Amino acid sequence: MMMTCRSFALLFTAATVIVAPEIAAAQPVAPREASASADAAARADAFYRRGLRLYSDGKYVEAEAELQSAWELNPTFDVAYNLGNTKYQLKKHKEAAQYLSHALRHWPLMKAAAKLKTTAEKRLAESRAQVGALAVTAGAPGAEVLVDGKAVGKAPLEGEVFVEPGEHRVEARLEGYAPASQTVKVAKGGTAEVTLAMALAKSEAQATAPVVKTDGGTGASSAHAGAPAAELAPGAPVEPASPPQQRSWVPVIAMGAASVVGLGVGIGMTVASRNARSDADAQRAAILSRGPGCVNAPSDVASACDAFKDTAGRAEAFGTGALVAYVASGALAAGAAMYALWPRSATTDSSVGVRPIVSLATSETMVGVVGAW
Repeated sequence: MMMTCRSFALLFTAATVIVAPEIAAAQPVAPREASASADAAARADAFYRRGLRLYSDGKYVEAEAELQSAWELNPTFDVAYNLGNTKYQLKKHKEAAQYLSHALRHWPLMKAAAKLKTTAEKRLAESRAQVGALAVTAGAPGAEVLVDGKAVGKAPLEGEVFVEPGEHRVEARLEGYAPASQTVKVAKGGTAEVTLAMALAKSEAQATAPVVKTDGGTGASSAHAGAPAAELAPGAPVEPASPPQQRSWVPVIAMGAASVVGLGVGIGMTVASRNARSDADAQRAAILSRGPGCVNAPSDVASACDAFKDTAGRAEAFGTGALVAYVASGALAAGAAMYALWPRSATTDSSVGVRPIVSLATSETMVGVVGAW
């Protein structure tokens, strides 16, 4: 890290002045944090050096004026540190806390500054115990924050605002927003949280625009100028949409359970149909082995033919029942899925209908499900 000649010289002084620790504590330990114009920087440096000499001579009032001038020209860490120490010596604890807290928030990462940081922390704690603090949060970034009518910065504020114990009025102002304010009371050594919610300001046009009212069914309308902003058609607040209706899961559970039952019934009937079909095939083979078949069958084969027809009929009935069970199971499952996944409407209730389409072939069965809504 590069350092200016002034910073190097003052660091050397802080490291070597042992017999006068108060002077050493008043020296800066880091280069400037922000750049300024050459003229402003030169004038700030002159004020700064005179302030350090006056501080070392114990002339704190005069040192305060010089360091204050340096701060106004170039508000940097080192100026804040020394100005905070000067305010501390003058027992101006509110201002001392403000400058010392700023210096500590921007403290440089240098070993040579460790002892000075301890001093800053100690004096900040002592000053902080004598005053109150406001932690201010403004709703609009960039809003000017005022405490008791005095501007203290723009939101978001970098740190706390230190005040005298007692009651204080905190305000936030920003063009385009309605001002916000809050009155708080803070105790000695305490902290008050202040949150200023800022709403967008209504335009003048919205505040004076006429209200147009239409008579229902007739088309007639009337205009009223100067109506309150809440009644204005162009700028009136829009009613929020009703939240989606709460979905009931009872139909999903019921249809899902029925679908599982239907699937089980279909599987059972399929097994029964296959068993009956196997029996019918065995009976048919036995009949064919004994003669030409059931057409003009002799009396000893007729009873076997009747048994074959009965078994084949049962196989067909079980097959048809299985098909119906599968279709019903698929339709119920599709209905449950559609009910669960279909988006809810805030104003209308959507209904879902499921219509099965069955295509039968001689060797296989295909089932298609079409949803209508």
